[in-house]
Amino acid sequence: MLVIDGVSRRFDTKTAVANVSLRVERGQFVGIIGRSGAGKSTLLRMINRLVEPTSGQIMFDGIEVTKLRGSDLRAWRARSAMIFQQFNLVPRLDVLTNILLGRIGRHGTLPSLFMRFTDAERAMAVEALDRLDLMAAAFQRAETLSGGQQQRVAIARALMQEPSIVLADEPIASLDPRNAEHVMSSLKAINGENGITILCSLHTLEAARRYCDRIVGMANGKVVFEGTPADLTQAAVHEIYQGEEREGDVSDDVAAPAGWLAPRPEVASAPA
Repeated sequence: MLVIDGVSRRFDTKTAVANVSLRVERGQFVGIIGRSGAGKSTLLRMINRLVEPTSGQIMFDGIEVTKLRGSDLRAWRARSAMIFQQFNLVPRLDVLTNILLGRIGRHGTLPSLFMRFTDAERAMAVEALDRLDLMAAAFQRAETLSGGQQQRVAIARALMQEPSIVLADEPIASLDPRNAEHVMSSLKAINGENGITILCSLHTLEAARRYCDRIVGMANGKVVFEGTPADLTQAAVHEIYQGEEREGDVSDDVAAPAGWLAPRPEVASAPA
């Protein structure tokens, strides 16, 4: 279980996250929604310790994450894989090598830079390629891929970390609707098949409703909503976005607009 207890982060006079407390059960898919600047990205980065909390405590399976240092902190960052909006791949390296770099946290930077990966690790990478429907692109340079393909490479690299939790920071914000659907379907499949906890910040309400077990709404650094997709009423949306009109901002008794995220019975991965 992930426990966030009274966590805050201040940058000079600005409070980005204000006294947030959450409990996330193992295996949940949690969507974090809110306006730009609501504190979503800062909260995720504090869990991974890319940003240090100003106050509060973060625990995961009984380990106090906020006190970890040195090798223990590196081990935690391997267990808590980050997926970023801008992919963070090495553009000139091929897809297979980018995926293998997910092992850096397991055996150090130097062996990874010299591509000293074991046969078992290469087999893991091939399995991840196949799972994310990237086999045909294995030896292409990452920079030649579409945005959706690059984000799936980033997901495959995260899998190589053998994580307990995945923190996805606006993973579909820069993607077209078709590729966004493929990326979210891939994350949902990993969540369901591997039982990996996923926290995913999202800018699209319908994505949160469709893919997430639980939704957390943030405004001005605070949690102002927490519940299931069914609980996300018009009033809750208004409080989260403070009156800003959003895609899919509809009440329960109004039909959602037609589009790529219209609800459907099953979520299945599809190739890009």
